[in-house]
Amino acid sequence: MYKVVLEVVRVPKRFSAGFEVGDKMVIKDPKIVLNETSNVCLYALSSLMPYLISLTRELPKDDWMNQVNELCCSDPHNPVKFKVTRIPI
Repeated sequence: MYKVVLEVVRVPKRFSAGFEVGDKMVIKDPKIVLNETSNVCLYALSSLMPYLISLTRELPKDDWMNQVNELCCSDPHNPVKFKVTRIPI
């Protein structure tokens, strides 16, 4: 199992959820770790969810998900970019 840290590395000029560079969302399946999370956007979370479940699990060494180190929300005009860090627990 892994704790997944999503750290904001790029924020578009016009974004309503209030993310700032350095903000974090921390996931420890099946929960968001609130005391380590600075901000949550439901739109970003919903677009990242298919990746988060896999990233919290042990994966085969040749699985492409092991190479994921950045994710973006699905907003085509104002995507927020997150750095992905997986921490073994």
